[in-house]
Amino acid sequence: MKKSKFAFIFLPVAILLSVYGGNTSAIAASTNKPSTAQANVSLLAEQLAMPGLHRTRQLRIYVPPNYANSDKRYPVLYMHDGQNLFDNATAYAGEWNVDETMNALSKAGKLELIVVGIDNGEAKRMTELNPWPSVQFGAPEGKEYVEFIVNIVKPLIDKQYRSKPDRANTAIMGSSMGGLISHYAINQYPQIFSKAGIYSPSYWTSAASIDFISNTPAAKDARLYLATGEIEGGAQVPDVQRAYAAILKAGHPASNVSLKIVAGAEHNEKFWSGDFENAVLWLFAPVPVIATK
Repeated sequence: MKKSKFAFIFLPVAILLSVYGGNTSAIAASTNKPSTAQANVSLLAEQLAMPGLHRTRQLRIYVPPNYANSDKRYPVLYMHDGQNLFDNATAYAGEWNVDETMNALSKAGKLELIVVGIDNGEAKRMTELNPWPSVQFGAPEGKEYVEFIVNIVKPLIDKQYRSKPDRANTAIMGSSMGGLISHYAINQYPQIFSKAGIYSPSYWTSAASIDFISNTPAAKDARLYLATGEIEGGAQVPDVQRAYAAILKAGHPASNVSLKIVAGAEHNEKFWSGDFENAVLWLFAPVPVIATK
């Protein structure tokens, strides 16, 4: 069952990666796609070393349109698969349009964030974004990957950018394997993250994922946004429903968790891009102040 599910959901990407040896940059270059990244997106000048993984990683940084002309500090959203967030030239299956969406939200006075896109490890993606052993993909590297975000990426962002570094203003988000590792991160590091966007999470890669949700629950004030497409295939929908039930059973307040099964949505960037605005507005919605006598 799991074998067929893997083939259904990931076959298009698998074909691309087999043709280009797992190099999504090569895919972009081969098609000569024009860049669609907005002017307020930049590449970090140097790739960062990843302790324990013996490789380096590129960051892509979005700042609000008026960042250079203000002294404001901003919440930060950390996102996986950075190649797919801002620029159609580097995306292998369409981009999320994060920069266009955030610029529009800024213009409307609704929300301003710093968004940090962490490039995926191409051929290493399936192990880097998996915290648990997998028969299909081998030894996990998710623990080290999240430690890289917590111990290397976040301190650098907080030092070099005008971030709001506290957990109340720090979120993490991703899709598919990125959804899986985002759920792991907010549960494993409650002192760092208080919000997680968990799109189409790949709980199917390990039975340990649901047990982890039950046994290592997120902080009660954490906001968890779960969303999956109705026609993604395999056991995607029941897996997310099981995760949602496990979250509530662990005592998480229902007001702090959102579950969306999106009619007609498939496992792709079109779905995630189209719902991104809903996710960030819900995650970063002001917390109601309860009056006391």
